[in-house]
Amino acid sequence: METILLCSDMDRTVIPNGDAEESPQARQRFARLVSRPGVNLAYVTGRDRQLVETAIDQYDLPVPIAAICDVGATVYHIRNARWELDHTWENEIGREWKGYEHDDITRLLADIQSEKFYIQPPEKQNRFKISYFADISIDINPLREQITSVLDQKEIPANIICSVDEAEGVHLIDILPPRANKLLAIRFLIQQRKVDESRVVFSGDSGNDLDVLTSGMQAILVGNAAADVRKTATAQLTGKGLTERLYPAEGDFKGMNGNYSAGVLEGVAHFFPETVSWF
Repeated sequence: METILLCSDMDRTVIPNGDAEESPQARQRFARLVSRPGVNLAYVTGRDRQLVETAIDQYDLPVPIAAICDVGATVYHIRNARWELDHTWENEIGREWKGYEHDDITRLLADIQSEKFYIQPPEKQNRFKISYFADISIDINPLREQITSVLDQKEIPANIICSVDEAEGVHLIDILPPRANKLLAIRFLIQQRKVDESRVVFSGDSGNDLDVLTSGMQAILVGNAAADVRKTATAQLTGKGLTERLYPAEGDFKGMNGNYSAGVLEGVAHFFPETVSWF
């Protein structure tokens, strides 16, 4: 049997840290699924490596075979509990910035920073990822346009990802090279692992998952996903004639409610019916 590669977001997808209720035993069933010899798990997250490892311990999550961290800026392969940074990916995305790195970008954006738009802590940064907080009261679109304008003056192409930390009540703004996104990082991993894309499925819940959710790759939207993400993903895939590539979890599958890991399991069973008895 061909291997299944399950690529999953973490927060509010397999980590039950949203407002929705988690189904009892859902995470344990999820762990059983990915422990199968024919299933490989990769986390795809905005978290850095340290926070991924913290979440694995805190929420008793299975250890993956790979992790795409920092919203696609870093790729790690995990072998025998050792995390190996993929320098090929780092070099590939870095070429797009033509010698500019983290500190160069922050200096260019220094005039924009204020009490309502400010840099995140050092552990949230890396060579090709600059992360800011913005006050929840700010209209994010003009701010994004301002950032783009500053970078355009230096002909620095950028992938600017905006999301919301509901728990902290702040906007999260990540600035990365254009190829540093979840979708292209997943495709890089697929190539590295030599997996057919028909055997790959992604699961997510939020705005920074939309590039994958709307790509035409088999994807799962967990039941607790934000309504605007569900609406946007459905509309974009309808326009492409690819609605069958997205499975929105509905619940009532094996007595589970479709939130978090339960939604991931429901979607995996939809795309790969042979897995129904595996968990």
